[in-house]
Amino acid sequence: MILQLAVGALVSAINIGIHALVTVVAVAIARSAGLRRTERPRLLLMGVMVATAAVLNLAHTVEVLVWAWTYDIVEAAASPDSDLLYFAFVNYTTLGYGDITPVQAWRLLGPLTAMNGVLLFGWSAAILFEVLRKTLDHVGLTRDDLIP
Repeated sequence: MILQLAVGALVSAINIGIHALVTVVAVAIARSAGLRRTERPRLLLMGVMVATAAVLNLAHTVEVLVWAWTYDIVEAAASPDSDLLYFAFVNYTTLGYGDITPVQAWRLLGPLTAMNGVLLFGWSAAILFEVLRKTLDHVGLTRDDLIP
């Protein structure tokens, strides 16, 4: 059990590092785009939000790949022909189909993956909200006379 927790903590820490890096990049890009003056602030807002969401989505995909790679290294899947990427996505998103099960020795990796996914999805939601708030402030769409 200690080894499972240690591996799960290590992979979670790696994914938190990935997310921290992506956060810095996403916020920098959103800040530079949001500071531009434009005749079409709503279009700029949409572009910033779509770009931020796309970067965060890419980060989540990389993080799932890290979990899938870990499952492969420790041979966590009960069946050797299991789709580990699918298994990692199901755990990370807390979907929990249960059609692929881990071996007894690594069964805690699924819940640890889910815990990591929930944390990072919440983090992403906070980033999206902050980028939205800052961009709205910069383009002047928060004034009451501009919001229909």
